[in-house]
Amino acid sequence: MAETDQERTEEPTAKRLSDARAKGQIARSKELATALVLIGSAVALMLVGKQLGMAIATIMKNAFSLQREQVFDPHLMFHSIGSMLVVLVKPMAWLMVIIVVAGVLGNTLLGGIAFSWEAAAPKWSRMSPLAGMKRMFGIQALVELVKGIAKVTVIGLVVWWLFSWKFDEMLSLSMQTLPQAIASALSMLQWLFLLMTLSLLLIAAIDVPFQRWNHTKQLKMTKQEVKDEHKNSEGNPEIKSRIRRLQMEMTNRRMMADVPQADVVITNPTHYSVALKYDTDKSGAPIVLAKGVDEIAFKIREIAQYYDIPVLESPAVTRSLYHTTKIGQQIPDGLFIAVAQILAYVFQLEQFRKGRARRPHQPNNIDVPDELKY
Repeated sequence: MAETDQERTEEPTAKRLSDARAKGQIARSKELATALVLIGSAVALMLVGKQLGMAIATIMKNAFSLQREQVFDPHLMFHSIGSMLVVLVKPMAWLMVIIVVAGVLGNTLLGGIAFSWEAAAPKWSRMSPLAGMKRMFGIQALVELVKGIAKVTVIGLVVWWLFSWKFDEMLSLSMQTLPQAIASALSMLQWLFLLMTLSLLLIAAIDVPFQRWNHTKQLKMTKQEVKDEHKNSEGNPEIKSRIRRLQMEMTNRRMMADVPQADVVITNPTHYSVALKYDTDKSGAPIVLAKGVDEIAFKIREIAQYYDIPVLESPAVTRSLYHTTKIGQQIPDGLFIAVAQILAYVFQLEQFRKGRARRPHQPNNIDVPDELKY
């Protein structure tokens, strides 16, 4: 049993995952990030490649057509260089924005965004040669080696297929005029680069599930760790049980202290007891002072007998009051008539004891609405 408790067989709890995230331990896929950055670069070149090429051509043209005064005057030279570089700003800005967006997506699609100073802090364990050797010959290093071989293989096959597919078209470039050949070659290279980078998604599709599985595996917990975490977050079950027991005892003592103030105690006759008080000055309806089953019910009846409080048997009304009310709460509207019959009997009984009226008949078979029957 002790060995089982030490095995990491339990899935990480929400707290475990939250703590790991705070430390910067989240699932990341380098392959997904690399693939999206390269694909973003390919898409960016296709979108702004023409403008970028035209800007470079303009710079080259202006650089080879400088006047003699511009060459020998430093101020004119820097002004000319600045004016030439301005044309590069817009296409380069779009190129960088697309690549940065692709890089951010690649690094946050798996695991989301997480900032952790703890992860950025230097750790001496990372600088240990022994720890470095373990990382070099560990399972993770083996996985990275397999991924590297897979990437080289996949990209090599894709490149071979692309060149086989476009080989005749490449040869035909020599038959075209110079400007047209350059434009066709650049267009072909853009599409070849995009298709080649798309092949990396195959590696990423395998790496992403593996990184998720590996992240969960590293955070798995032993049964004892789950128990300890539950105790720390929820409290010791034994202590909580004792606190609840003490609270219940205190509630029962306060409840029993209120029983002598009751006008009547109605019973089941043995399992349930409910003590009621009707004070017209404080409330418009009778209030439940105490209620209980079995031992508590017996104690309520015992206190009622000691203080000479009328005890009336009415099983249906007692069960209904017990299940539909709380201590200190008024009785439900649906039980007004039933309780009124009981209180009328109690008040008539009090008048009889004082010699002011005849002995009343105890009400029997008091009706309770069907929706309040238990």
